[in-house]
Amino acid sequence: MAETNKHGNEERLIPPSGFYYPNKFARITFQALEEVMGEQGFRALLRLAKMEHYLDQPPPDNLEREFDFADFSSLMWGLEQMYGPRGGRGLALRAGRATFAEGLRNFGALAGVGDLAFRMLPLKTKMRIGLMAMARIFSHMSDQITEVREEEEHFVYTIHRCPVCWGRQNTSERPVCYVALGLLQEGLKWVSGGREIRVYESKCIAAGDDVCEFVIYKEPAD
Repeated sequence: MAETNKHGNEERLIPPSGFYYPNKFARITFQALEEVMGEQGFRALLRLAKMEHYLDQPPPDNLEREFDFADFSSLMWGLEQMYGPRGGRGLALRAGRATFAEGLRNFGALAGVGDLAFRMLPLKTKMRIGLMAMARIFSHMSDQITEVREEEEHFVYTIHRCPVCWGRQNTSERPVCYVALGLLQEGLKWVSGGREIRVYESKCIAAGDDVCEFVIYKEPAD
């Protein structure tokens, strides 16, 4: 499956997808991974993921859609290979939380979430607004397709075109989109005013499902 990419003669772990994140999204994730892994650990991850072209030049700080889903998925695969399923899961969750905390909460669709009027809303309303805002950011600013629906006791956050496990269909016995899970956890903690909200991935393309799906309970864990 490995292929030469546009940056040189390196072989790619996963063939190019033709779908992209904005460079800035990838840059934020790079910074989050380096924060939780340390500089040397992150550089080793880039080498393992066959992304050496980013060692000395991270993705640009702009919103051009140029960071391939295949590269994002390769990073997540590399975490599992370096630290094992359990260690990789923990680091990916931390990176997902840091990705939201360090960058994504500043995007326009979430700009009013910290306002006093928003903070006075009921928790379930805040969760609904926050989840819709996050889905809108990814669907409008990247090639990720995301939707939210509300059930009686929970919300369902569905990713139809998932960059986290792109190219890894039917390769795992369990869901693997931990960075997305961590991002949702931190995003919900922020919109809820510091409450820990229970979230789990119920479906995953890597585990043989048609979509990646996250269940968010309306009652907080704390």
